[in-house]
Amino acid sequence: NPFTGVHDPIFLRALVFTNGDTTAAIVTADLVEFGDTLPVRERITKELDIPAEHIMITASHNHNAPRAGVVTPGAIAKVGGPETLAYTEKVYDQIVEAVRQAKDSMQPARVGIGTGSADVNTNRDVLTPEGWKLGVNPQGPSDKTVWVIKFETHSSEPIALLMNYAVHSVIIGPENEFVTGDLAGAVERYVEQHYQDKVIALWTMGPAGDQNPKYIRQFKKDTNTNAQPSDYDLMDALGLILGEEVIHISDQIKQMTSDVWIKVKERVVSLPARIPPRDLMRNAHHSNGNGIKIQKVEKLDLRLGLILFNHIAITSVSGEVNTKIYQHLKKESPLTNTLMVTLSNDRIGYLVDDAGYDNPTHGTMGTPIQRGYAEDAIVHNLIDMINNV
Repeated sequence: NPFTGVHDPIFLRALVFTNGDTTAAIVTADLVEFGDTLPVRERITKELDIPAEHIMITASHNHNAPRAGVVTPGAIAKVGGPETLAYTEKVYDQIVEAVRQAKDSMQPARVGIGTGSADVNTNRDVLTPEGWKLGVNPQGPSDKTVWVIKFETHSSEPIALLMNYAVHSVIIGPENEFVTGDLAGAVERYVEQHYQDKVIALWTMGPAGDQNPKYIRQFKKDTNTNAQPSDYDLMDALGLILGEEVIHISDQIKQMTSDVWIKVKERVVSLPARIPPRDLMRNAHHSNGNGIKIQKVEKLDLRLGLILFNHIAITSVSGEVNTKIYQHLKKESPLTNTLMVTLSNDRIGYLVDDAGYDNPTHGTMGTPIQRGYAEDAIVHNLIDMINNV
């Protein structure tokens, strides 16, 4: 739906760090998704001398905000028109400027990591008499971990908090016509206000391919096309819960170090593609009435990334990863502190574990990858990348 107004502003945030030998950047955006970010990453390389493979650009997957970038052939996304292209150029300009400002304001710092838990998300795949539906499934797999990586000055003044949690930012329903940061924006706003806006709070979405907020608002077209104040109250309330947990975790992080080695890796893996069954059923010509046009391709590129701070592994994947794939990764990882940033540097669609193909859930019916490839590609390659550095 076209947006008719703005309820709360949406933002880009940038974090740039170096140990003198290696420089990297993480950019987060209150957007629904990015297409392949290589063009803007190469522009950053040219203008700011940060290697493209050292840059993670990720969206919060907030469904009440635009997308940016061109759709990767074979990926699942609304193509958009001239307005989307114009908006993309504006967003790219702002990304470059945000990274420039972050790089120019770098200062000596220490880094540390902490975890907590929040019962805000839930597995959303529910088996009903009519088949698999989206809903609330408390018995389904769900990772409640809240990750916080804290950067502070040598005098213990916080500089930035990198947050990670597995949930879709979809509290405000899809028929809403106002731009909002939704849940992710509410968390960022709450945390930054707590620190009197002296801290940058960057939200990253974890393995949320099968995770929704426990409470969401849905609107029917024939009754109401906009969120009501109480709906935004719910968004802010859940944002407060997550935000308070982030602040609590941050306060508990005592082991901070400025003696940091940084290693960064990127790997592109081509996987056998398919037209998702859901879209085959919608339209035999690979297009539906919502502007989603899936180009038939033989292979689809999966982009994987890794940033290592000593014992901290920030992994990244260019799709919506479900919980079981991440659980597999954590089991195999040699590092306890292994977190996953999804929708990084592209969004190709849902990425489902091999066993998940047995059930026609929303993710299984919507993944553009053939069975037997995604889970192994993600886990094997990310573990290999960690071990090789």
